Amino acid sequence: MPVIHTHASTTISREQREELKSLYGQAITAVPGKTEGWLMCPFEDNMPIYFGGDDAKPAAYVEVNVFGDSVPRESWEDLTRSISDALDKVLGIPSNRVYIRETATTNWGWSGRNF
Repeated sequence: MPVIHTHASTTISREQREELKSLYGQAITAVPGKTEGWLMCPFEDNMPIYFGGDDAKPAAYVEVNVFGDSVPRESWEDLTRSISDALDKVLGIPSNRVYIRETATTNWGWSGRNF
């Protein structure tokens, strides 16, 4: 039950969403037990994002949420690297203009109930 929610200051075309979704599907496997089969990927583009007081350059904020009580730090680091690389490759947003918030939670609802 992972979610990778991307907020970007740039426009994201359908083709770019498809490419990011595929790259995120590969990246999420860095987290033990997580696969693309359960991955949700919401995208929000053309958002005003000020980074360091400047909105003239592209930037992104990404939220990663997974069901569970903990994730090894090295898994988060691998995931951060993969997401950053994907955003640079697909949208041209350099890693130094990206924040990624990663959270594991034991409270997760799906299909009208909680796990």
